[in-house]
Amino acid sequence: MTTPTLCPACGARNDCTLADPRTVDQACWCYSVSIDPAVLEALPEALRNKACLCPRCAQVDEQLRRAQP
Repeated sequence: MTTPTLCPACGARNDCTLADPRTVDQACWCYSVSIDPAVLEALPEALRNKACLCPRCAQVDEQLRRAQP
């Protein structure tokens, strides 16, 4: 069973604003990055489309750092 607020790949918090009722009205960090489709395809089928990846597993840490003012 997956938890919407945890990364299905590593189990860390995924910081998904849509999975948290307190922040569901805010844009998620994933809206500002480009995730390589190969990263998603590398996930086992059973883990796909169950919960958001964390920025580290999505391999977008650098993109997020560059986007911060």
